Amino acid sequence: MSTIAESYLVGLIGDGVTPSLTPPMHEAEADAHGIRYLYRPIDLAAIGRPGSDVGTLLSAARELGFNAFNITHPCKQLVLMHLDSVSVDAERLGAVNTVLIRDGRFHGENTDFSGFAHALRTGLPGVALDRVVQLGAGGAGAAVAYALLASGVRRLTLIDLDAERTRERAAALAALFPDRAVVAASPDDIGHELAAADGLVHATPVGMHQHPGMPVDARLLSPRHWVADVVYRPVETELVRAAVGLGCRVLDGGHMAVGQAVDAFRLITGVKPDAGRMRRHFLDLLAKGL
Repeated sequence: MSTIAESYLVGLIGDGVTPSLTPPMHEAEADAHGIRYLYRPIDLAAIGRPGSDVGTLLSAARELGFNAFNITHPCKQLVLMHLDSVSVDAERLGAVNTVLIRDGRFHGENTDFSGFAHALRTGLPGVALDRVVQLGAGGAGAAVAYALLASGVRRLTLIDLDAERTRERAAALAALFPDRAVVAASPDDIGHELAAADGLVHATPVGMHQHPGMPVDARLLSPRHWVADVVYRPVETELVRAAVGLGCRVLDGGHMAVGQAVDAFRLITGVKPDAGRMRRHFLDLLAKGL
């Protein structure tokens, strides 16, 4: 049985993280377990520090008694050189979003990929995973693609406006999963690829409040497709609404946001959180405009 600490001091390091919903999600779940837990964002923009200072910030936080950190843009790769150990999956992804401080040492994990894998498993149980198309091959897309392949997708087609990045991402994933097909395609190929696909995963900024719109022509979707979105502000994107209207099985971006928080909370405290309760609290925070 895990030993629960007297209290937890946790932080979030990244650029523009002050409005993040992760701190209140963690704190509310800790309250429900009777755990004393304080979670504070360390916003690089607010304190005027570059992402390259992540190691300095971690060292200072260790001296101040912090137990753990979540790490986000632009530090997920930069933090690697400052860690004493990393999980196998984080090493394969080349990115860390959770740092545990244990006995003065830094250990890195990646709950972005495990959060999406959890969301897929619980939010879309039993969907066909033979052929999947993913839009977006950037930072979030890397974790999502890894999760899809780890979850059993046999053929993954990556589509991104940056052709070179798409090819590099596909090649890197193919090397990690040699028994799967990972294909780099262009945006012009999306109709052809979706025609033979079981599902569509969206991992670009299109659909966010700052970037409204549809990432794909809804006419290319049919009720036989399942659709997963990574965008969660708003949680009901134009893609999600269109897919629901067509009768598709749909996974909104809030599931991944909650999934990574669920896994991080468990790693930090050793306590299994109530994923359903964290999801309800997350949606309540969104509804309040936080």
